[in-house]
Amino acid sequence: MPKYSIVVPLHNEQDNVTDLYDRLKAVMEANDEPFEIVLVDDGSKDGTFPLLREIAAVDSRVTVVKLRRNFGQTAGLAAGFDHARGEYIIAMDGDLQHDESLLPRMLNRLVNGDADLVVGSRYTAGTVDAGFDSVRSAYSHTATGLAQKLLGTNLSDPMSGFFMVRRERVEQVADRLSSIGFKILLDLVLTTQGHLRIVEEPYTFRLRQAGESKFDLRIGLEFLGLLAAKLTGGVVDTRFLLFTLVGATGLVLHLAVLKLGLASFDLPFSVAQSIATFAALLSNFLLNNATTYRDRRLRGFSLATGFIAFCAIGAAGAISNVGLATWLYSEHSVWWVAGAAGSVMGALWNYLMSSQFVWRTR
Repeated sequence: MPKYSIVVPLHNEQDNVTDLYDRLKAVMEANDEPFEIVLVDDGSKDGTFPLLREIAAVDSRVTVVKLRRNFGQTAGLAAGFDHARGEYIIAMDGDLQHDESLLPRMLNRLVNGDADLVVGSRYTAGTVDAGFDSVRSAYSHTATGLAQKLLGTNLSDPMSGFFMVRRERVEQVADRLSSIGFKILLDLVLTTQGHLRIVEEPYTFRLRQAGESKFDLRIGLEFLGLLAAKLTGGVVDTRFLLFTLVGATGLVLHLAVLKLGLASFDLPFSVAQSIATFAALLSNFLLNNATTYRDRRLRGFSLATGFIAFCAIGAAGAISNVGLATWLYSEHSVWWVAGAAGSVMGALWNYLMSSQFVWRTR
């Protein structure tokens, strides 16, 4: 049985796979302890998976897990954790930005009983910006600041994807971890509610040499959803919060398209409003498909039929929204209470019905 399990989720990393494996093997063999490497292909569209199979064919210490589509980093790590057999689990990215030479020092902190969780910190070393472009650097600093201030974590790098944890600690909270999100470390730390002994080890964050960054708007929305869910103590579901955030972006788009139609094209209000409504519905549907329901993502013909169902549900939600708001206003004449209640009712209807009939669990 392996003592250590290194879990690496990979999405379209064919140019990094071989180098990653060679580096991990060299470091772990020098450590002279039994180990395994769990490589999770997260729905890659390039040559990542064939390379993983070739590596596993010549090294029995390598396990390859294939996900049928791109579910995201958290889902990839969760799948790898399920297959890991070691007493200690190591999480790393597959883009070679994490410094594998830090692994022996991290392992010693766990084995010696100094900690339950060891985090590779880019901020302690002061090198976080070295591996990021300006956009990702701004996101990392903002997300880290929000997590520290709003959620009360003392970690210098709560958004790190490079950490090592005792297996039993993960198993204790596995059923309470969110299946949605980009950084499982923050979720793990907050879910254990301060019961983990945590130490941080500084390392130099490398610049990506090959492949493309996975950072996009979806990552930001998923982080905000996780942040809000933790702030409410899990009372509000992360998926519902993502659905609501997507709806907010749809409102902004609706108003922008409406203004454009009226001011730039001199369209009648009814025509401009219809175009804006369609644009917002399409945007909401596609964003929800890519973020809120990423693990149930629709493709091909199902995408078209799903959009039709989404529009129908949205129309019914609008009716329930207006109906409740009108009734409340007639009873109490407080416009903002009536309007807010109607909006909440409409959002809940759209979310519940969309989860049941558009992105239903298969």
